[in-house]
Amino acid sequence: MNNPRFQWPDERLIKAAQDGDVNSLTTVVTESQPHVRKFVLSLCASPQDAEDAAQEALIILYRKIGTLRATGALASWMFRIVRNECLRQVRLLISRSEEVSAAAEASAEVPSEPSAEDAVLRGLEAERVAAAVSALPRDQRQVLIMRDIQGLPGRTVARSLGLSSAAMKSRLHRARATLRRSLEVTGPPVEGDIRP
Repeated sequence: MNNPRFQWPDERLIKAAQDGDVNSLTTVVTESQPHVRKFVLSLCASPQDAEDAAQEALIILYRKIGTLRATGALASWMFRIVRNECLRQVRLLISRSEEVSAAAEASAEVPSEPSAEDAVLRGLEAERVAAAVSALPRDQRQVLIMRDIQGLPGRTVARSLGLSSAAMKSRLHRARATLRRSLEVTGPPVEGDIRP
């Protein structure tokens, strides 16, 4: 049941916004904001990620409302935008952690230039891992990203999530096991692929 205080904008308002009426567009963005915030809090790993994703999604709404084909599809369109923003943030975190790992390995080894094929395969694997992380339940996704991707100490993760160390470790174990199963189901690794 929808909260009457937070209704999606009506179709006439959306149509006026699509036609370039600035007041209507501002109203559409304002009325969509509570729904977008609800989406990001359920999909993103942390409150900061959620805030970033909400801002990006609302900017996309403002700039690209003209590309919305059916005025009645605003909610599903915004959900896809938010989902894509949260996935993008997970990919960025994975990419940054891979860069740090690669830099550490490069300083320990003789430098070798990766082939274009290797770069494409790594990109595809990062996409697969990001999608699997995004599909985790919110509580598991939060602890996994904070501990394994952001590299925060266990005590810091537990404290920021309001958990005991034992509860945080248990949740992290479940998240890793779920992620491992998900990656096994999505297909065998590409040759040379390294599982997280």
